Amino acid sequence: MPSDANVAPASDGQLLDAYSFAVTTAVETVAPAVVRVERDRHTGSGVVFAPDGFVLTNSHVVHGAHRCTVSLPDGTRLRADLVGDDPHTDLAVLRIAATSLPYVGIGDSRALKVGQIAIAIGNPLGFDHSATAGIISGLGRSLHAQSGRLIHDIIQTDAPLNPGNSGGPLVTSGAEVVGINTAILLPAQGLCFAVAASTARFVASRLIADGRVRRSYIGVGGVGTPVPREHARAAGLAVRAAVRVVSVEPSSPAETAGLTQGDLIVAFGDHPVTAVDDLHRYLSAERIGVPTPLTVLRHGSRRRLTVIPGESR
Repeated sequence: MPSDANVAPASDGQLLDAYSFAVTTAVETVAPAVVRVERDRHTGSGVVFAPDGFVLTNSHVVHGAHRCTVSLPDGTRLRADLVGDDPHTDLAVLRIAATSLPYVGIGDSRALKVGQIAIAIGNPLGFDHSATAGIISGLGRSLHAQSGRLIHDIIQTDAPLNPGNSGGPLVTSGAEVVGINTAILLPAQGLCFAVAASTARFVASRLIADGRVRRSYIGVGGVGTPVPREHARAAGLAVRAAVRVVSVEPSSPAETAGLTQGDLIVAFGDHPVTAVDDLHRYLSAERIGVPTPLTVLRHGSRRRLTVIPGESR
């Protein structure tokens, strides 16, 4: 077997061919499950994520409607009923009364890295089933939903999005759906955002089960961050990541509990907290009004607080 020193480097043409193959394969795999969503004069995109006709899209595409029209890639138009709508994460689930539809599962966004290929598929400005490609530009962003609540763990990409892309999938070169495209910032160019797949999976499951997402809340804005090994060791904690508190709402359960900006939340009850999505999962309806221990690192010292989550409105 030849040594690495004897292996000729790939030419620019070979690298471009490999890139092109990866993108086209991902699009060919996912595009059959991407639909056009129409409500009154509003249009957007969606992705069929289950074999029994469940479609994931943006809340702002379908909010206020009980029924929508969905167009499949072959031009077939079908009625879709609204299963549930969650403006706080700008996600909604529809259901088409059809079987044997092409579908793709919602993947895992936790392994994403800045710089990897990102592909957006949707229906921008009426140009059905379009694909654009770029890279993952940033992770762990926060973005205001139309409800006013911050959506955490947003993916930033420079894969071009336009009106009509909303609700369509953000896809890796491996054809994994890692986000639901949700917003662009104008007049900036190359600043596009998607709700992370890990958030989308959780929200979709609650919408299918209950038609809505009933939540508790503690009133912090946070972002996932690594925990320096020496700080964890000094505090006697075997943790590598936590959620850094970037804001505390006045008169919130978090403020009452004594949380302050800069605290690192490492555990909620008995559960480790390594990302904002962890808090989202743990702040379920069952936690409303229940005193819960909260373990934080503050200036390198371990502290144990008690928070009583309220009900999110």
